[in-house]
Amino acid sequence: MSLLVVGSIALDTVETPFGSVVDALGGSATYFSLAAGLFGEVRLVGVVGEDFPEDYRRILAGRGIDTAGLVTRPGRTFRWTGAYKGAMNEAETLAVELNVFGDFNPDLPEEYRDSGFVFLANGLPSVQKAVLRQVPDARLVVCDTMNYYIENALDDLRDLLTEVDALVLNDQEARMLTGVDSLVRAGRIILTMGPTFVVIKKGEHGALLVARDGVAALPAYPTGEVKDPTGAGDSFAGGMMGSIAASGDFSFEGIKRAMGYGTAVASLTVEGFGTEALRAASRQDVEGRVRQLREMLRF
Repeated sequence: MSLLVVGSIALDTVETPFGSVVDALGGSATYFSLAAGLFGEVRLVGVVGEDFPEDYRRILAGRGIDTAGLVTRPGRTFRWTGAYKGAMNEAETLAVELNVFGDFNPDLPEEYRDSGFVFLANGLPSVQKAVLRQVPDARLVVCDTMNYYIENALDDLRDLLTEVDALVLNDQEARMLTGVDSLVRAGRIILTMGPTFVVIKKGEHGALLVARDGVAALPAYPTGEVKDPTGAGDSFAGGMMGSIAASGDFSFEGIKRAMGYGTAVASLTVEGFGTEALRAASRQDVEGRVRQLREMLRF
């Protein structure tokens, strides 16, 4: 079943204690697509400027990602500059240039409108909802959000949540959206807003699934080679949704299993700068880490 992602494609400049990169391939939809592409077909919708390198287009195509929905417009590509310090738990945003992404209102190619699985990557809730209107027969729609939209577009976000099947967000965002500190309680409050399940990302502490069928927690894969956390959350979502789309199983057990794949993919992403480690990863690498996770959780 086809998996569609709509979101940002960016040129990232990042500095961590282990080095730096300038204008590296980035963006939420990019990390998601490269991760989900390990499991099957991905349809990518986004916008770039005339300065977007041809090498980056080849990288996307090399993973088998369908880029018919990748639009090029006059101007510059979305750029993000950030830095990580110490334990690298959170990025300090130094600069954001929305450029051509600032007024992007996706018009899906006709051949994408039958997508069975849809991921609305981080973006304006009103734009996410406009995309949702173009995939009326989707079996599963999952969206992401961030603190900026919780603070500045809460009504639109709440409206969107009544129409999607699931929400993916981090622990800080879950607390901000619900006003409670307990993540289990926060997840259950979000369920009352419309979704049938919510996945709360906790960085190096793993992820929490709160669904109408129950609650489950999964630790992060214990890698000691973290060089750049950029894109880890989007890679997690891509691995999770790629697994779900490949299996067609989004039961409670299916989501738990998919979260294991998302965790494994995210652990590979952080071991390199930008997308370099994710691009080099194979399905076999992911399966190996999933097996190790399963062994870790047996007691």
